[in-house]
Amino acid sequence: MTSVLISPEELSVMARDEVVIIDTRAPEAFAEGHIAGAVNIHDIFTFLATSTPEGMAELTDKFAATFGAAGLDGKKTAVLYEQSMNSGFGQSCRGYFLLSYLGYKDVKVLHGGVEAWLSAGMELSTDTVAPTPAEFPVDPAGAALMLTVDDVKASLGDPGIALLDVRDVDEWIADSSSPYGKDFCPRKGRIPGAVWIEWYRLMKPTPNGPMIKSKEEVLAECATVGITANTPVYIYCFKGARASNSFLALKEAGVKDVRIYFGSWNEWSRDESLPIDAGLPFAAE
Repeated sequence: MTSVLISPEELSVMARDEVVIIDTRAPEAFAEGHIAGAVNIHDIFTFLATSTPEGMAELTDKFAATFGAAGLDGKKTAVLYEQSMNSGFGQSCRGYFLLSYLGYKDVKVLHGGVEAWLSAGMELSTDTVAPTPAEFPVDPAGAALMLTVDDVKASLGDPGIALLDVRDVDEWIADSSSPYGKDFCPRKGRIPGAVWIEWYRLMKPTPNGPMIKSKEEVLAECATVGITANTPVYIYCFKGARASNSFLALKEAGVKDVRIYFGSWNEWSRDESLPIDAGLPFAAE
């Protein structure tokens, strides 16, 4: 399997007319310095999706237009990056997942982001480019990667599917509803039956910043909650970013069937008809 993750050295030698480099950081960070030739698409991180048919249509239309405006035409390689793998809540990986959902075949993520780029002795630029817009080719084949709220409801109680919560620990133990504040969402807790691997655990520190762990290390983390390479895995977080970082880690490790509930806790917690497990996920002593 060809890795989605690429190194700064690999990116540096890619022909610029064959690649669209996408910086997913906030516009202020982009303006301070970015990889030469990159375009800034922060909406990759900020857009909140719902899994209704209308919500999915809106997401598809928005990002097909956005990626087309950036110059992705089905022939060029998309390369996404963020500041570092643990500082942007997985936003470059969220871009990878969105492109995969839209059926785009040639997508890469800069492993380690800007932090690794600078550690490798590469430079940043403040020059901006005007990309040549293209017709973005949506391929429905990727749609199966995206779970709806109904898909997750149907999976509850199915022992053959691992529902994987990768949120931060304060969200998992129902102390906080989101990274945006404890009470950003109306309810705190977990989707019933979920197992938990905090997304940070699928990465490790290196001299070039946090990096996704090796196949063997990721599978070892998965084994702690009963997930193997053959287990169908449904991942959720708050809005699909940390889930996308974990999605990429599991795919790189060879887990065969991995999908994301992109609406995640932001959608699930707002529907009072949907069940949650509240309070601590274990018996207090």
